[in-house]
Amino acid sequence: MSRRLQHRTALLAGLTALSLSLTLCSCASGQGGAAADGPSATGAPKLTSIDVNPRERSQLRQGGTLHLAIAQFSRQWSPIQTDGSESSTISVSKPLLPTFFRSDAAGTQTVNPAYLQDAHAELRDGRQVVVWTLNPKAHWSDGTPITWRDLEANWRALNGKDPAYRPASNTGFEQVSSVERGKDDFQAVMTFDRPFSEWQSMFNGAANAPLLPASRLATPELFNSAYLDAIPVTAGPFKVERLDRAAQTITLVADPAWWGDKPMLDRIVFHAMLPNAMAPAFAKGEIDLFNNGPDVAGYQTIKSTKGAAVRRAGGPDFRQLTLNARTPALSDATVRQAVFQAINRDAVIRSDLNGLDWPAAPLNNHLLVANQNAYRDNSLGLSRYDPAEAARKLDAAGWRLDGDVRKRNGRELNLRMVIPAGVTQAQSEADSATRTLKDIGIKVTTVTSAANEFFDKYVNRGDFDITAYSLLGTPFPASGNRADFVQNGGTNHVGAGSPAVDAALDRAAAAPDAATASEAINQADGELWKVAGVLPLYQRPQLYGARANLANIGAQGLSDIVWENVGFER
Repeated sequence: MSRRLQHRTALLAGLTALSLSLTLCSCASGQGGAAADGPSATGAPKLTSIDVNPRERSQLRQGGTLHLAIAQFSRQWSPIQTDGSESSTISVSKPLLPTFFRSDAAGTQTVNPAYLQDAHAELRDGRQVVVWTLNPKAHWSDGTPITWRDLEANWRALNGKDPAYRPASNTGFEQVSSVERGKDDFQAVMTFDRPFSEWQSMFNGAANAPLLPASRLATPELFNSAYLDAIPVTAGPFKVERLDRAAQTITLVADPAWWGDKPMLDRIVFHAMLPNAMAPAFAKGEIDLFNNGPDVAGYQTIKSTKGAAVRRAGGPDFRQLTLNARTPALSDATVRQAVFQAINRDAVIRSDLNGLDWPAAPLNNHLLVANQNAYRDNSLGLSRYDPAEAARKLDAAGWRLDGDVRKRNGRELNLRMVIPAGVTQAQSEADSATRTLKDIGIKVTTVTSAANEFFDKYVNRGDFDITAYSLLGTPFPASGNRADFVQNGGTNHVGAGSPAVDAALDRAAAAPDAATASEAINQADGELWKVAGVLPLYQRPQLYGARANLANIGAQGLSDIVWENVGFER
């Protein structure tokens, strides 16, 4: 392997995917170069931990079906389209689509030989150039070879120049000026306008950015609709056998045309169900693995189920509340800051994590978790529960108490909080927010959405004042964060940002070393507190229920799943 591929990514927290339930996807992040000067998280699991029951392929039996739980049966099955940047879609896509790199438990990126022979960055005429040399054996499920034209088509769809394309993120791709044919059809030469230190996040499943076929990206219409209610073309160790909306299942089978190591499993079946139904289904033997997250009842069920194991690891994923700056009541950042200070996060966190043997520590950074070296509190007091200060801010913004409720120009300050059905923690968070916001004169009306409609109907359309879900991590700090927090980010559901946030994340992405990147990440975090759109709650445990004999999958930490090697012990 080329030494140029032995790049250790600075393990800061990158957050891209959304999680409807309190479950996690296998994406994460870790170390920075600066010394910790914020609160410590003594007793928190190490971020680089992994718990997957590792076994050699020779120790596994050939064949079998793996049953997995996901939180929704999606409509958009392209994970790089904005409506597909959700944990269930991403989970289903990973055994099916190309990922050019593998991420290990420490976040180190190495080439995935199934798709890539070599990739390296170099300087040409003072500009960064990445040369991608593809495996000529790799091909799409329709028989078409994977060539440089696929990389070019993905770049054109994701570079942000044509607003008719609706990507989840254009990070990195918007810095590319051209993608050209190299020595043959199996080499692509990518030239950047300005340096992009995290270029390995491109075409990388661990960054939720797999490669898609040029044939389904050539026009905005194809990009946005080719994977609606269908998965027409794949290129992974598994292929789609059936999408069954009535049964709420997605069945994958080992692809006999796969050119890499033969998958140990015959089938993978994803079962869409409410999060609070996952643990009972696991106990009955209906599913073999599920992401429990911080659900206490589910945790107890796993521990009491015969032949089961708890798989747990630390990660950068965090539970949070999103405030919608597009709505009239929350368009003023001062009002959003007041809402932050009026919510008793300590009470919310204790309620969510009680009984999980997990530290109930508040998270005071949007981009890093507390056991990371670069973590610090940049919140300027906005993370502190301070109802008196919240009331002063609301008074200054013209929202004054009229009886028990604040009003401005005769209109009540009544916030509509949308939460998904079947998520115990979301209901608890809504109840807690309602109580503490009522204390300073803000009404909260809770709307409970059907699980399959939560993102598509509400979050993605901005149809809420407040909502609760989880942000999940990748191994790529600056690039992973960007789409969630920049002003025009494809997954910025706050609908607000600032030039200062954008500039700081740009500096982090182009930083020459981890210390410089860490400082820029913390500067971006400080600006995000001023924007007051996302209120971090706590670092979420990666906590899974698994059959004890299931190997090479579970709490991934910073690693990704090598689906060919997942199976059951002999």
